[in-house]
Amino acid sequence: MFKSKEKWKSVDSMKRMFGVKKSAMLDYVLENWTEDTFFGYQFLNGVNPNVIKRCSKLPSNFPVTNWMVKSFLARGSFLQREIEMGNMFISDYKIMEGIATRDVNGQAVYVASGFCLFYLNSDKELVPIAIQLAQTPSKDNPIFLPTDSDSDWLLAKMFIKNTDYLLHQGVEHILKTHMLGEVFAMATYRNLPSAHPVYKMLITHFQSTIHINNIVQDYLFGPAGPLTMSSLGAEGAKELMKRGFSELKYSALCLPENITARGLDTIPNFYYRDDGLKLWAVLNNFVKGMVRHHYLSDGDVAKDPELQEWIKDIFMHGVIGNSFSGFPETLETTDELIKFVTMIIFTVSAQHAAVNNGQFDYYPWILNGSPLLIQPPPIIKDTSSMESVIETLPAVGNTALFTHAAWMSFKSNNMVPLGSNPDEYFDEAAPRQMLKDLQNDLLFLSEAINERNSKLQVPYNYLNPTYVENSITI
Repeated sequence: MFKSKEKWKSVDSMKRMFGVKKSAMLDYVLENWTEDTFFGYQFLNGVNPNVIKRCSKLPSNFPVTNWMVKSFLARGSFLQREIEMGNMFISDYKIMEGIATRDVNGQAVYVASGFCLFYLNSDKELVPIAIQLAQTPSKDNPIFLPTDSDSDWLLAKMFIKNTDYLLHQGVEHILKTHMLGEVFAMATYRNLPSAHPVYKMLITHFQSTIHINNIVQDYLFGPAGPLTMSSLGAEGAKELMKRGFSELKYSALCLPENITARGLDTIPNFYYRDDGLKLWAVLNNFVKGMVRHHYLSDGDVAKDPELQEWIKDIFMHGVIGNSFSGFPETLETTDELIKFVTMIIFTVSAQHAAVNNGQFDYYPWILNGSPLLIQPPPIIKDTSSMESVIETLPAVGNTALFTHAAWMSFKSNNMVPLGSNPDEYFDEAAPRQMLKDLQNDLLFLSEAINERNSKLQVPYNYLNPTYVENSITI
């Protein structure tokens, strides 16, 4: 199908692609992709749970009024009250503004750079209630609402998901896990001898990372690669990654701080947060034991020349000496070392699993998140139709390419699960016991997640330790 230039004729014809590679979750996506509740669910528990945040004040360039959204709020309530109660959430895609997009049939395609406003309703479901597709309000940039025509609202959601896909793939997935994983790996190879305790803790978490990164770069940015063929094209995707890199913060890689900074500590049914924080705590406990076994005081950390060269390498070559990033240039205490090593292990195992493993479930169905949309969104309401939705989709060949890319994220049978550190790296009894304790803690967490999932209509397994790989290998 890759070579086909044909346009899709109907939604039903697209479903014929899924005769072989399917999952229970993909079946659910096919049946529910138009539902607002499922759209909102994905911003918490889909492949990109990293953008949404609590809305404490509407941006001045997103002029949503109470009149627009009153019918979607609890009876008798109003917009400002719901904001003050903490029930409003927002995704802001300003990072996309001004990036040149790819030409398709001689015309530049459209990529949204605006906002999506979400409401946590009385059923504790997160639903979209207003979408603006560009940053600057104008008559050609309407605010779309669930009360608009079905096709207008659906197209608005599709353009948000297109932007979210591009941001997820370029920044949250490739940049913040694959590329940072390579930074950490190279600094470790260059500065820490194999007998060093930090080397022993980390080395199994870098297995195959540099190799897969070379493959990923050639594949994604190749002449017919998924990012090359996306709405941004290869150059636009690289520009997005540069912007994402310039905004990179150490605190955003530390999940407890990330969740608090986005105001998401208490939003219900946020399984990425729930499982992620528990997994962070398990890894932190393991790293704490290891570090304090080998470093008896803060002075031992500060005076370790190899460790200081390692962290300096990450600061200078990883974040290019950018103090704005918050990355440490030196490590002075055991607590600082514990936090940093925990962040590395979490990033290259759990965080990568969270933003990678769900691609097989959510992205094969192109209507749920297409890397490429070839028609612009409506600028005047009530002028679209379901035919407009189909016409906006990429051709059959590009759809097959994007679906294949999503299928490639599927884990092979020979994956090495988190915690499978060969104990030959540790000679002493105490570290060996800490490793066994880590494995037991991960097993207990996996059992708890399985129990929770057995009661959910849509299970969340991406941070189940059983399915989290020890390193980035795909």
